[in-house]
Amino acid sequence: MTMISRISLFAMLTCWLAFYGELSAAATIGDVRIEHVTVVSPERASPLRDAEVYIHDGRIASITTGGAMGSAAGAAATVTTIDGTGLYLAPGLIDSHVHLGAIPGMTEEQEARHSDIARLARDQIPRSYLLYGFTTLVDLISTPQRMARWNDHDVVPDTYFCGAAAVMDGYPMNYLPKPLRYRAFPYLLIEPDTAAPPDIAPEMHTPVAVVAQMKADGAICVKTFYEHGFAGVRNLPVPKAETIRELVQTAHAAGLPVLMHASSIEAQAFGLDTGVDIMAHGLWGWNEASTVTEPTPAVKTVLDGVLAKNVGWQPTIQVLYGERDLFSTTFLSDPLLARVLPSGLINWYGSAEGQWFHDLRAERFRAKDRDPKAVEADANERFALPIDRVAHATAYLGSHGGRLLFGTDTPSAPIYTNPPGLNGWFEMHRLVAAGETPEQIFRSATLSNAQALKLDQDVGTVEVGKRANLLLLREDPTQTIEAYAGILKVLLGGRVLDPADLVANRSH
Repeated sequence: MTMISRISLFAMLTCWLAFYGELSAAATIGDVRIEHVTVVSPERASPLRDAEVYIHDGRIASITTGGAMGSAAGAAATVTTIDGTGLYLAPGLIDSHVHLGAIPGMTEEQEARHSDIARLARDQIPRSYLLYGFTTLVDLISTPQRMARWNDHDVVPDTYFCGAAAVMDGYPMNYLPKPLRYRAFPYLLIEPDTAAPPDIAPEMHTPVAVVAQMKADGAICVKTFYEHGFAGVRNLPVPKAETIRELVQTAHAAGLPVLMHASSIEAQAFGLDTGVDIMAHGLWGWNEASTVTEPTPAVKTVLDGVLAKNVGWQPTIQVLYGERDLFSTTFLSDPLLARVLPSGLINWYGSAEGQWFHDLRAERFRAKDRDPKAVEADANERFALPIDRVAHATAYLGSHGGRLLFGTDTPSAPIYTNPPGLNGWFEMHRLVAAGETPEQIFRSATLSNAQALKLDQDVGTVEVGKRANLLLLREDPTQTIEAYAGILKVLLGGRVLDPADLVANRSH
Protein backbone atom coordinates (compact mmCIF):
# COMPACT_ATOMS: atom_id res chain seq x y z
CA MET A 1 0.00 0.00 0.00
CA THR A 2 1.44 3.29 -1.03
CA MET A 3 1.49 7.05 -1.23
CA ILE A 4 -2.10 7.81 -0.29
CA SER A 5 -4.30 8.26 2.74
CA ARG A 6 -5.38 4.89 4.08
CA ILE A 7 -7.99 6.19 6.53
CA SER A 8 -10.93 4.41 5.00
CA LEU A 9 -8.97 1.33 3.96
CA PHE A 10 -8.12 0.36 7.47
CA ALA A 11 -11.46 1.40 8.85
CA MET A 12 -12.79 -1.15 6.40
CA LEU A 13 -10.73 -3.89 8.05
CA THR A 14 -13.68 -4.39 10.39
CA CYS A 15 -15.92 -5.24 7.44
CA TRP A 16 -15.69 -8.89 6.32
CA LEU A 17 -17.20 -11.32 3.92
CA ALA A 18 -20.39 -13.36 4.38
CA PHE A 19 -21.52 -15.86 1.79
CA TYR A 20 -25.17 -15.87 0.71
CA GLY A 21 -25.34 -17.86 -2.51
CA GLU A 22 -24.42 -21.22 -3.86
CA LEU A 23 -22.23 -21.97 -6.82
CA SER A 24 -24.27 -23.39 -9.65
CA ALA A 25 -23.67 -26.99 -10.64
CA ALA A 26 -19.99 -26.46 -11.43
CA ALA A 27 -18.48 -28.80 -8.90
CA THR A 28 -17.49 -32.37 -9.54
CA ILE A 29 -17.83 -34.84 -6.67
CA GLY A 30 -15.59 -37.90 -6.73
CA ASP A 31 -12.27 -38.72 -8.31
CA VAL A 32 -10.97 -37.04 -11.45
CA ARG A 33 -8.89 -38.48 -14.27
CA ILE A 34 -7.31 -36.07 -16.78
CA GLU A 35 -6.08 -37.96 -19.84
CA HIS A 36 -3.61 -37.16 -22.62
CA VAL A 37 -2.67 -33.80 -21.09
CA THR A 38 0.65 -31.95 -21.13
CA VAL A 39 1.80 -31.26 -17.58
CA VAL A 40 3.63 -27.96 -17.12
CA SER A 41 5.11 -27.61 -13.65
CA PRO A 42 7.95 -25.37 -12.41
CA GLU A 43 10.07 -28.18 -10.97
CA ARG A 44 10.22 -29.87 -14.40
CA ALA A 45 12.89 -28.99 -16.93
CA SER A 46 10.42 -29.66 -19.75
CA PRO A 47 6.70 -30.42 -20.12
CA LEU A 48 5.47 -33.95 -19.51
CA ARG A 49 3.46 -34.87 -22.58
CA ASP A 50 0.58 -37.30 -23.02
CA ALA A 51 0.22 -37.71 -19.28
CA GLU A 52 -2.61 -39.00 -17.18
CA VAL A 53 -3.21 -37.29 -13.84
CA TYR A 54 -5.44 -39.05 -11.36
CA ILE A 55 -6.95 -37.12 -8.44
CA HIS A 56 -8.32 -38.81 -5.34
CA ASP A 57 -9.56 -37.24 -2.12
CA GLY A 58 -8.56 -33.78 -3.30
CA ARG A 59 -4.93 -34.64 -4.00
CA ILE A 60 -2.88 -35.86 -6.92
CA ALA A 61 -2.74 -39.64 -6.53
CA SER A 62 -0.74 -40.54 -9.64
CA ILE A 63 0.87 -39.13 -12.76
CA THR A 64 1.53 -41.65 -15.51
CA THR A 65 2.54 -41.67 -19.17
CA GLY A 66 2.59 -44.09 -22.06
CA GLY A 67 -1.03 -45.12 -21.76
CA ALA A 68 -0.71 -46.47 -18.21
CA MET A 69 -3.87 -46.03 -16.17
CA GLY A 70 -3.57 -44.09 -12.97
CA SER A 71 -5.60 -45.04 -9.93
CA ALA A 72 -5.67 -44.80 -6.19
CA ALA A 73 -6.42 -47.21 -3.39
CA GLY A 74 -9.96 -46.64 -2.25
CA ALA A 75 -10.85 -44.78 -5.42
CA ALA A 76 -14.30 -43.30 -5.50
CA ALA A 77 -17.09 -45.05 -7.32
CA THR A 78 -17.62 -41.90 -9.38
CA VAL A 79 -14.70 -40.88 -11.59
CA THR A 80 -14.95 -37.88 -13.86
CA THR A 81 -12.74 -38.21 -16.92
CA ILE A 82 -11.49 -35.12 -18.74
CA ASP A 83 -9.89 -35.34 -22.17
CA GLY A 84 -6.78 -33.17 -22.01
CA THR A 85 -5.67 -33.72 -25.61
CA GLY A 86 -3.93 -30.58 -26.82
CA LEU A 87 -4.29 -28.93 -23.40
CA TYR A 88 -1.93 -28.00 -20.57
CA LEU A 89 -2.25 -28.80 -16.87
CA ALA A 90 -0.49 -26.35 -14.56
CA PRO A 91 -0.50 -25.61 -10.82
CA GLY A 92 -3.01 -23.04 -9.62
CA LEU A 93 -1.63 -19.55 -9.08
CA ILE A 94 -0.70 -18.04 -5.71
CA ASP A 95 -1.18 -14.33 -4.98
CA SER A 96 1.02 -13.74 -1.96
CA HIS A 97 -0.19 -10.20 -1.21
CA VAL A 98 -3.91 -9.54 -0.88
CA HIS A 99 -6.31 -7.86 1.57
CA LEU A 100 -9.65 -9.61 1.75
CA GLY A 101 -11.66 -7.82 4.40
CA ALA A 102 -13.60 -5.23 2.46
CA ILE A 103 -15.38 -4.66 -0.81
CA PRO A 104 -12.91 -2.61 -2.86
CA GLY A 105 -13.91 1.06 -2.88
CA MET A 106 -16.80 0.70 -0.42
CA THR A 107 -16.81 1.77 3.22
CA GLU A 108 -18.63 -0.08 5.96
CA GLU A 109 -21.25 2.67 6.14
CA GLN A 110 -21.81 2.60 2.39
CA GLU A 111 -22.16 -1.16 2.48
CA ALA A 112 -24.88 -0.84 5.12
CA ARG A 113 -26.76 1.62 2.91
CA HIS A 114 -26.46 -0.60 -0.17
CA SER A 115 -26.77 -4.07 1.32
CA ASP A 116 -28.14 -5.68 -1.85
CA ILE A 117 -25.20 -4.47 -3.91
CA ALA A 118 -22.77 -5.47 -1.17
CA ARG A 119 -24.26 -8.95 -0.80
CA LEU A 120 -23.72 -9.73 -4.47
CA ALA A 121 -20.22 -8.26 -4.36
CA ARG A 122 -19.19 -10.36 -1.38
CA ASP A 123 -20.60 -13.43 -3.07
CA GLN A 124 -18.56 -12.71 -6.19
CA ILE A 125 -15.13 -11.72 -4.87
CA PRO A 126 -13.82 -15.26 -4.08
CA ARG A 127 -15.04 -16.50 -7.46
CA SER A 128 -13.24 -13.67 -9.24
CA TYR A 129 -9.89 -14.76 -7.84
CA LEU A 130 -10.60 -18.31 -9.01
CA LEU A 131 -11.77 -17.07 -12.40
CA TYR A 132 -8.26 -15.78 -13.09
CA GLY A 133 -6.60 -18.91 -11.76
CA PHE A 134 -5.72 -17.86 -8.19
CA THR A 135 -6.38 -20.95 -6.10
CA THR A 136 -4.23 -19.82 -3.16
CA LEU A 137 -4.21 -16.40 -1.49
CA VAL A 138 -2.21 -14.91 1.38
CA ASP A 139 -3.83 -12.01 3.26
CA LEU A 140 -0.99 -9.98 4.73
CA ILE A 141 -3.03 -8.20 7.41
CA SER A 142 -5.59 -10.38 9.10
CA THR A 143 -6.74 -12.36 12.14
CA PRO A 144 -8.42 -15.73 12.70
CA GLN A 145 -11.83 -14.07 13.05
CA ARG A 146 -11.50 -12.29 9.73
CA MET A 147 -10.27 -15.42 8.03
CA ALA A 148 -13.19 -17.42 9.39
CA ARG A 149 -15.60 -14.98 7.79
CA TRP A 150 -13.76 -15.03 4.48
CA ASN A 151 -13.62 -18.82 4.44
CA ASP A 152 -17.34 -19.17 5.12
CA HIS A 153 -18.07 -19.87 1.47
CA ASP A 154 -19.11 -22.78 -0.64
CA VAL A 155 -16.19 -22.13 -2.97
CA VAL A 156 -13.23 -19.99 -1.92
CA PRO A 157 -9.52 -20.12 -2.75
CA ASP A 158 -7.25 -21.70 -0.15
CA THR A 159 -6.45 -18.71 2.02
CA TYR A 160 -3.76 -18.07 4.64
CA PHE A 161 -2.83 -15.00 6.61
CA CYS A 162 0.01 -13.01 8.13
CA GLY A 163 -0.20 -11.22 11.44
CA ALA A 164 0.50 -7.48 11.12
CA ALA A 165 3.28 -6.39 13.49
CA ALA A 166 2.95 -2.63 13.18
CA VAL A 167 4.84 -0.39 15.58
CA MET A 168 2.37 1.38 17.87
CA ASP A 169 0.75 4.42 16.21
CA GLY A 170 2.84 3.89 13.10
CA TYR A 171 1.83 2.87 9.60
CA PRO A 172 -0.75 1.55 8.84
CA MET A 173 -2.60 1.64 12.16
CA ASN A 174 -2.24 5.41 12.42
CA TYR A 175 -5.13 5.89 10.00
CA LEU A 176 -7.61 4.46 12.47
CA PRO A 177 -8.78 6.57 15.41
CA LYS A 178 -7.73 5.68 18.93
CA PRO A 179 -8.61 3.34 20.62
CA LEU A 180 -10.04 1.44 17.61
CA ARG A 181 -6.59 1.07 16.10
CA TYR A 182 -5.38 -0.97 19.07
CA ARG A 183 -8.25 -3.44 18.74
CA ALA A 184 -7.90 -3.68 14.96
CA PHE A 185 -4.18 -4.53 15.21
CA PRO A 186 -3.94 -7.17 17.94
CA TYR A 187 -0.30 -7.95 17.08
CA LEU A 188 0.98 -4.38 17.38
CA LEU A 189 4.51 -3.82 18.69
CA ILE A 190 5.12 -1.59 21.71
CA GLU A 191 8.79 -0.69 22.03
CA PRO A 192 10.38 -0.42 25.49
CA ASP A 193 10.56 3.39 25.55
CA THR A 194 6.93 3.84 24.46
CA ALA A 195 4.06 4.28 26.91
CA ALA A 196 1.36 1.67 26.36
CA PRO A 197 -2.25 2.75 25.81
CA PRO A 198 -4.68 2.29 28.71
CA ASP A 199 -5.80 -1.29 29.30
CA ILE A 200 -3.05 -2.74 27.10
CA ALA A 201 -0.28 -4.77 28.69
CA PRO A 202 3.04 -3.89 27.02
CA GLU A 203 4.49 -7.32 27.84
CA MET A 204 1.92 -8.79 25.44
CA HIS A 205 3.26 -6.66 22.58
CA THR A 206 6.94 -7.49 22.49
CA PRO A 207 8.31 -9.27 19.42
CA VAL A 208 8.39 -12.55 21.34
CA ALA A 209 4.81 -12.17 22.57
CA VAL A 210 3.23 -11.13 19.27
CA VAL A 211 4.95 -13.89 17.30
CA ALA A 212 3.78 -16.45 19.84
CA GLN A 213 0.22 -15.15 19.52
CA MET A 214 0.35 -15.17 15.71
CA LYS A 215 1.64 -18.72 15.71
CA ALA A 216 -1.09 -19.83 18.09
CA ASP A 217 -3.68 -18.10 15.93
CA GLY A 218 -2.60 -20.00 12.83
CA ALA A 219 -0.71 -17.29 10.95
CA ILE A 220 1.82 -18.60 8.44
CA CYS A 221 3.88 -15.40 8.29
CA VAL A 222 4.61 -12.05 9.93
CA LYS A 223 4.23 -8.71 8.20
CA THR A 224 5.92 -5.63 9.56
CA PHE A 225 6.25 -2.08 8.24
CA TYR A 226 8.82 0.65 7.67
CA GLU A 227 6.97 3.72 6.50
CA HIS A 228 7.25 7.38 7.50
CA GLY A 229 4.03 8.18 5.64
CA PHE A 230 2.67 9.62 2.40
CA ALA A 231 1.52 12.95 1.02
CA GLY A 232 0.93 15.28 3.99
CA VAL A 233 1.82 12.63 6.58
CA ARG A 234 5.58 12.19 6.80
CA ASN A 235 6.42 11.86 10.48
CA LEU A 236 5.03 8.47 11.46
CA PRO A 237 7.09 6.44 13.92
CA VAL A 238 9.09 3.57 12.46
CA PRO A 239 10.46 0.58 14.36
CA LYS A 240 13.96 0.43 15.75
CA ALA A 241 16.37 -1.97 14.08
CA GLU A 242 16.80 -4.00 17.26
CA THR A 243 13.03 -4.49 17.48
CA ILE A 244 12.77 -5.91 13.98
CA ARG A 245 15.89 -8.05 14.43
CA GLU A 246 14.26 -9.60 17.48
CA LEU A 247 11.00 -10.00 15.56
CA VAL A 248 12.81 -11.77 12.71
CA GLN A 249 14.79 -14.02 15.04
CA THR A 250 11.67 -15.00 16.97
CA ALA A 251 9.62 -15.54 13.84
CA HIS A 252 12.28 -17.74 12.29
CA ALA A 253 12.45 -19.82 15.45
CA ALA A 254 8.69 -20.32 15.09
CA GLY A 255 9.02 -21.24 11.41
CA LEU A 256 7.39 -18.02 10.15
CA PRO A 257 8.84 -15.91 7.32
CA VAL A 258 8.84 -12.13 7.79
CA LEU A 259 7.59 -9.71 5.15
CA MET A 260 8.15 -5.97 5.30
CA HIS A 261 6.13 -3.17 3.75
CA ALA A 262 9.01 -1.31 2.11
CA SER A 263 8.87 0.67 -1.13
CA SER A 264 11.71 3.19 -0.61
CA ILE A 265 15.50 2.98 -0.60
CA GLU A 266 15.55 3.71 3.13
CA ALA A 267 12.94 1.07 3.92
CA GLN A 268 14.46 -1.71 1.83
CA ALA A 269 17.94 -0.96 3.19
CA PHE A 270 16.43 -1.24 6.68
CA GLY A 271 14.81 -4.54 5.75
CA LEU A 272 18.12 -5.90 4.47
CA ASP A 273 19.91 -4.80 7.63
CA THR A 274 17.34 -6.43 9.92
CA GLY A 275 17.10 -9.72 8.00
CA VAL A 276 13.53 -9.78 6.71
CA ASP A 277 12.71 -12.48 4.19
CA ILE A 278 10.47 -10.68 1.70
CA MET A 279 10.08 -7.07 0.57
CA ALA A 280 6.32 -6.70 0.21
CA HIS A 281 6.63 -4.07 -2.52
CA GLY A 282 8.80 -3.06 -5.41
CA LEU A 283 11.24 -0.16 -5.12
CA TRP A 284 9.79 3.13 -6.42
CA GLY A 285 10.71 5.60 -3.66
CA TRP A 286 14.20 6.55 -4.79
CA ASN A 287 14.68 9.76 -2.78
CA GLU A 288 15.75 11.34 -6.05
CA ALA A 289 14.59 14.79 -7.11
CA SER A 290 15.56 14.09 -10.73
CA THR A 291 13.53 12.29 -13.37
CA VAL A 292 16.08 9.48 -13.69
CA THR A 293 14.44 6.06 -14.02
CA GLU A 294 17.47 3.85 -14.64
CA PRO A 295 18.75 2.48 -11.31
CA THR A 296 21.19 4.91 -9.72
CA PRO A 297 24.21 3.75 -7.68
CA ALA A 298 22.14 4.08 -4.48
CA VAL A 299 19.33 2.00 -5.94
CA LYS A 300 21.74 -0.62 -7.27
CA THR A 301 23.30 -0.91 -3.82
CA VAL A 302 19.92 -1.87 -2.37
CA LEU A 303 19.01 -4.18 -5.24
CA ASP A 304 22.41 -5.87 -5.10
CA GLY A 305 21.79 -6.43 -1.41
CA VAL A 306 18.46 -8.08 -2.26
CA LEU A 307 20.29 -10.33 -4.70
CA ALA A 308 23.15 -11.15 -2.34
CA LYS A 309 20.82 -12.12 0.49
CA ASN A 310 18.32 -13.85 -1.80
CA VAL A 311 15.49 -11.81 -0.34
CA GLY A 312 12.06 -12.36 -1.88
CA TRP A 313 10.74 -9.30 -3.74
CA GLN A 314 7.16 -8.52 -4.76
CA PRO A 315 7.14 -5.86 -7.52
CA THR A 316 3.41 -4.96 -7.03
CA ILE A 317 3.65 -2.59 -10.01
CA GLN A 318 -0.12 -2.60 -10.47
CA VAL A 319 -0.46 -0.70 -7.17
CA LEU A 320 0.67 2.48 -8.91
CA TYR A 321 -1.54 1.89 -11.93
CA GLY A 322 -4.50 1.40 -9.62
CA GLU A 323 -3.94 4.75 -7.97
CA ARG A 324 -3.43 6.41 -11.32
CA ASP A 325 -6.53 4.84 -12.85
CA LEU A 326 -8.81 6.44 -10.27
CA PHE A 327 -8.71 9.31 -12.75
CA SER A 328 -9.21 7.20 -15.87
CA THR A 329 -12.24 8.21 -17.94
CA THR A 330 -12.66 4.68 -19.31
CA PHE A 331 -11.81 2.26 -16.49
CA LEU A 332 -15.38 1.57 -15.40
CA SER A 333 -16.42 0.78 -18.96
CA ASP A 334 -13.74 -1.89 -19.41
CA PRO A 335 -15.68 -5.07 -20.29
CA LEU A 336 -13.23 -7.13 -18.24
CA LEU A 337 -14.53 -5.43 -15.10
CA ALA A 338 -17.97 -6.91 -15.70
CA ARG A 339 -16.40 -10.38 -15.49
CA VAL A 340 -15.33 -9.91 -11.88
CA LEU A 341 -17.78 -7.45 -10.30
CA PRO A 342 -21.60 -7.30 -10.29
CA SER A 343 -23.07 -4.69 -12.59
CA GLY A 344 -24.83 -3.00 -9.69
CA LEU A 345 -21.51 -2.39 -7.95
CA ILE A 346 -19.89 -1.07 -11.12
CA ASN A 347 -22.78 1.33 -11.60
CA TRP A 348 -22.47 2.44 -7.99
CA TYR A 349 -18.77 3.16 -8.50
CA GLY A 350 -19.79 5.60 -11.22
CA SER A 351 -22.21 7.44 -8.94
CA ALA A 352 -21.41 10.55 -6.92
CA GLU A 353 -21.27 8.46 -3.75
CA GLY A 354 -19.12 5.78 -5.35
CA GLN A 355 -16.58 8.39 -6.40
CA TRP A 356 -15.83 9.36 -2.78
CA PHE A 357 -12.21 8.23 -2.79
CA HIS A 358 -11.62 9.69 -6.23
CA ASP A 359 -12.89 13.00 -4.86
CA LEU A 360 -10.67 12.68 -1.80
CA ARG A 361 -7.63 12.22 -4.02
CA ALA A 362 -8.73 14.77 -6.60
CA GLU A 363 -7.40 17.73 -4.66
CA ARG A 364 -3.89 16.66 -5.52
CA PHE A 365 -4.71 17.01 -9.21
CA ARG A 366 -6.76 20.19 -8.91
CA ALA A 367 -9.57 18.23 -10.51
CA LYS A 368 -12.48 20.47 -9.56
CA ASP A 369 -14.07 22.10 -12.62
CA ARG A 370 -11.34 20.73 -14.87
CA ASP A 371 -11.91 18.61 -17.94
CA PRO A 372 -11.72 14.93 -16.86
CA LYS A 373 -9.46 14.12 -19.80
CA ALA A 374 -7.03 16.80 -18.68
CA VAL A 375 -7.05 15.42 -15.12
CA GLU A 376 -6.47 11.93 -16.49
CA ALA A 377 -3.49 13.16 -18.49
CA ASP A 378 -2.14 14.91 -15.40
CA ALA A 379 -2.45 11.74 -13.31
CA ASN A 380 -0.79 9.66 -16.02
CA GLU A 381 2.12 12.07 -16.14
CA ARG A 382 2.58 12.20 -12.37
CA PHE A 383 2.58 8.44 -11.94
CA ALA A 384 4.87 7.83 -14.92
CA LEU A 385 8.05 8.42 -12.91
CA PRO A 386 7.44 5.96 -10.03
CA ILE A 387 6.00 3.43 -12.49
CA ASP A 388 9.11 3.63 -14.66
CA ARG A 389 11.33 3.39 -11.60
CA VAL A 390 9.75 0.25 -10.20
CA ALA A 391 9.70 -1.28 -13.68
CA HIS A 392 13.43 -0.68 -14.08
CA ALA A 393 14.14 -2.00 -10.59
CA THR A 394 12.12 -5.12 -11.40
CA ALA A 395 13.98 -5.58 -14.67
CA TYR A 396 17.31 -5.27 -12.84
CA LEU A 397 16.42 -8.02 -10.39
CA GLY A 398 14.84 -10.18 -13.07
CA SER A 399 17.89 -10.03 -15.28
CA HIS A 400 20.23 -10.83 -12.38
CA GLY A 401 18.39 -13.89 -11.07
CA GLY A 402 16.48 -12.18 -8.27
CA ARG A 403 13.89 -14.09 -6.25
CA LEU A 404 10.79 -12.42 -7.64
CA LEU A 405 7.47 -13.29 -6.01
CA PHE A 406 4.02 -12.67 -7.43
CA GLY A 407 1.83 -10.42 -5.30
CA THR A 408 -0.66 -7.72 -6.19
CA ASP A 409 -1.65 -5.87 -2.98
CA THR A 410 -5.32 -6.22 -3.97
CA PRO A 411 -6.74 -3.75 -3.08
CA SER A 412 -3.90 -1.37 -2.24
CA ALA A 413 -6.38 1.23 -0.94
CA PRO A 414 -10.18 1.68 -0.84
CA ILE A 415 -10.24 1.85 -4.62
CA TYR A 416 -12.20 0.01 -7.31
CA THR A 417 -9.21 0.05 -9.67
CA ASN A 418 -7.71 -3.05 -8.01
CA PRO A 419 -10.52 -5.52 -8.87
CA PRO A 420 -10.18 -9.03 -7.39
CA GLY A 421 -8.56 -11.59 -9.67
CA LEU A 422 -8.44 -9.23 -12.61
CA ASN A 423 -5.83 -7.18 -10.77
CA GLY A 424 -3.51 -10.19 -10.97
CA TRP A 425 -4.06 -10.35 -14.73
CA PHE A 426 -3.18 -6.65 -14.93
CA GLU A 427 -0.05 -7.22 -12.82
CA MET A 428 1.14 -9.92 -15.23
CA HIS A 429 1.01 -7.43 -18.08
CA ARG A 430 2.98 -4.87 -16.02
CA LEU A 431 5.62 -7.50 -15.30
CA VAL A 432 5.94 -8.44 -18.97
CA ALA A 433 6.34 -4.77 -19.82
CA ALA A 434 9.06 -4.58 -17.16
CA GLY A 435 10.96 -7.41 -18.81
CA GLU A 436 9.84 -10.51 -16.93
CA THR A 437 9.31 -13.55 -19.11
CA PRO A 438 6.15 -15.64 -18.95
CA GLU A 439 8.24 -18.42 -17.45
CA GLN A 440 9.50 -16.12 -14.67
CA ILE A 441 5.94 -15.03 -13.90
CA PHE A 442 4.77 -18.65 -13.91
CA ARG A 443 7.46 -19.67 -11.44
CA SER A 444 7.00 -16.63 -9.19
CA ALA A 445 3.23 -17.25 -8.94
CA THR A 446 3.62 -20.97 -8.23
CA LEU A 447 6.67 -22.67 -6.76
CA SER A 448 8.60 -19.54 -5.72
CA ASN A 449 5.62 -18.20 -3.78
CA ALA A 450 4.93 -21.60 -2.26
CA GLN A 451 8.52 -21.97 -1.10
CA ALA A 452 8.72 -18.42 0.26
CA LEU A 453 5.57 -18.91 2.36
CA LYS A 454 6.43 -22.53 3.27
CA LEU A 455 3.41 -23.91 1.43
CA ASP A 456 5.37 -26.01 -1.03
CA GLN A 457 4.50 -29.32 0.65
CA ASP A 458 0.92 -28.74 -0.50
CA VAL A 459 0.84 -26.44 -3.54
CA GLY A 460 2.97 -24.82 -6.22
CA THR A 461 3.66 -27.82 -8.46
CA VAL A 462 1.88 -30.69 -10.21
CA GLU A 463 3.27 -33.62 -8.21
CA VAL A 464 1.93 -36.73 -6.56
CA GLY A 465 0.72 -35.97 -3.06
CA LYS A 466 0.11 -32.27 -3.70
CA ARG A 467 -3.29 -30.70 -3.23
CA ALA A 468 -5.12 -30.74 -6.56
CA ASN A 469 -5.21 -26.98 -7.10
CA LEU A 470 -4.77 -27.00 -10.85
CA LEU A 471 -5.52 -25.11 -14.05
CA LEU A 472 -6.45 -26.72 -17.37
CA LEU A 473 -5.29 -24.34 -20.10
CA ARG A 474 -5.34 -24.02 -23.87
CA GLU A 475 -1.77 -22.65 -24.03
CA ASP A 476 1.53 -23.22 -22.24
CA PRO A 477 1.81 -20.61 -19.43
CA THR A 478 5.62 -20.72 -19.55
CA GLN A 479 5.41 -19.34 -23.09
CA THR A 480 2.64 -16.74 -22.83
CA ILE A 481 0.59 -15.09 -20.11
CA GLU A 482 -2.33 -15.26 -22.55
CA ALA A 483 -2.66 -18.84 -21.34
CA TYR A 484 -4.50 -17.45 -18.31
CA ALA A 485 -7.05 -15.84 -20.59
CA GLY A 486 -8.00 -19.31 -21.76
CA ILE A 487 -8.58 -21.22 -18.54
CA LEU A 488 -10.86 -24.14 -19.35
CA LYS A 489 -11.20 -25.61 -15.86
CA VAL A 490 -10.11 -24.62 -12.39
CA LEU A 491 -9.54 -27.46 -9.95
CA LEU A 492 -9.70 -26.52 -6.28
CA GLY A 493 -8.81 -29.42 -4.05
CA GLY A 494 -9.94 -31.74 -6.84
CA ARG A 495 -13.25 -29.95 -7.26
CA VAL A 496 -13.76 -29.11 -10.93
CA LEU A 497 -14.98 -25.56 -11.53
CA ASP A 498 -16.15 -24.16 -14.83
CA PRO A 499 -15.10 -20.53 -15.40
CA ALA A 500 -18.58 -19.83 -16.80
CA ASP A 501 -19.91 -20.46 -13.29
CA LEU A 502 -17.36 -18.15 -11.70
CA VAL A 503 -17.89 -15.08 -13.85
CA ALA A 504 -19.91 -12.16 -12.49
CA ASN A 505 -23.29 -11.17 -13.95
CA ARG A 506 -23.99 -14.73 -15.03
CA SER A 507 -27.55 -16.02 -15.44
CA HIS A 508 -28.90 -17.78 -12.36
